[in-house]
Amino acid sequence: QVVLVESGGGSVQAGGSLRLSCEASGFYRSYCMGWFRQAPGKEREGVAALDKDGSTKYVDSVKGRFTISRDNARSTVTLQMNSLKPEDTAVYYCAASTVCTGPEFVIQAYDRWGQGTQVTVLA
Repeated sequence: QVVLVESGGGSVQAGGSLRLSCEASGFYRSYCMGWFRQAPGKEREGVAALDKDGSTKYVDSVKGRFTISRDNARSTVTLQMNSLKPEDTAVYYCAASTVCTGPEFVIQAYDRWGQGTQVTVLA
């Protein structure tokens, strides 16, 4: 049973940085991992994903600003967010997929989710 716990959210001024962490217990190394976000009144969207071989995928709006990485020894996935914008404000969720064939944003492919952490970027 995989359990995901996010940390690192908070409030920051536009242009600032935050680092989100997701600690994963259980069978972790073979999983694809993803970060999703959901803003009020909007659908949940994929932000960054990482497969077991290290391949990554980013939504266009965060390319060059966000970086996803994993530390297998610590069973942790990190999302480094730089040059934050007010439109990045959302609840961010960590997710794990046991059926993926590569990094992807198909929500239905992710069968484990964290509780979410709020990120607020002030203009």
